Amino acid sequence: MKVLTTLTLARRSPLLQVLKTSVAAVIAWIVAGFALQQPLPIFAAIAALLVVQPSVTQSIEKGVERSIGVVAGVVIALGAGQLFGDQSWVILSVIIISVLVAWALRLGPGSANQIPISAMLVLALGGQDAGYAGERIIETIIGAVIGLIVNLAIVAPVFVSPARVAVALLTKKTAAVLDSLAEALRTPQSEAQLHTLLEDARLLRDLRDAASIALREGTNSLTLNPRRSKHHRMLRRESELFAMLTVLVTRTLGMARAIHDRYDNNLASDPVVMSIARELDRAAHDLRLRGRAPAEREAAPPTRELLTLTAPLAVLTAHPEHWILIGSLLEDVRRVHEEIVGDTDNG
Repeated sequence: MKVLTTLTLARRSPLLQVLKTSVAAVIAWIVAGFALQQPLPIFAAIAALLVVQPSVTQSIEKGVERSIGVVAGVVIALGAGQLFGDQSWVILSVIIISVLVAWALRLGPGSANQIPISAMLVLALGGQDAGYAGERIIETIIGAVIGLIVNLAIVAPVFVSPARVAVALLTKKTAAVLDSLAEALRTPQSEAQLHTLLEDARLLRDLRDAASIALREGTNSLTLNPRRSKHHRMLRRESELFAMLTVLVTRTLGMARAIHDRYDNNLASDPVVMSIARELDRAAHDLRLRGRAPAEREAAPPTRELLTLTAPLAVLTAHPEHWILIGSLLEDVRRVHEEIVGDTDNG
């Protein structure tokens, strides 16, 4: 079962993507076969299969990589075939030479793998003349172009929703950790509870990285996409929220580490610490408000729309026993306040 797990993905590609890939391969096969009078236009079908990617940008990249790899592979195969024929040792030598050429030119994985594959196929199929090699290049370009056209024409994929979900989850978890920090300052904590608090804060980094990847994929999916205008505003809002969350995650983790390292059971008796706890409660509340979609904000009662962090917390005196922890928390709370409240007009 472990072998099967490593061979499978946690999330399958959308069925639409599978159908688009199949359609592109079939059309490329038919068009290339008719245009070049080629009964087996394998290069066109392979190019179409590789070019239909989750985003239009990736399709263009794959198309270029595929074309470069085919041209280089065909040229190497043509030269070797004319000089030495198509014996087995020639094919093996061409494969090695192709890999070395890709390495020497520092080509990307797509082009680097395509060079030896194309060279091997050309030699194996008996292409030792310039006409045959040229047709394989044209065939590849036909397949790549058709793959790109199909990807554009059949509901060009947009990956804005996964980005929105990832940012929303990061917002929710960050607010939850802020609540936990406030509770830790108010009530005595065991070593196990403090450890859990720190681990929860550390998990925010993984959620932040996942949200960053989702936003990048969302941005790529809108590049050169005919549906771009419909989703661009939504993605921009999520990107702005993520920029704020990036700072909050760093500050939240810093506060969790400070509380974990310098905690003692007398914190609840310090009025300044209690003030910081109240500010953390307010920060969690306001972060949840900032994370809500515009439609949800409009539907909410006006009284619930008001941010509670109205001014930075000011402390004139602090208990000497806790001044290191308090100083650290105050700076982090100040930054959290600036990030959440300082840009409310654009929320």
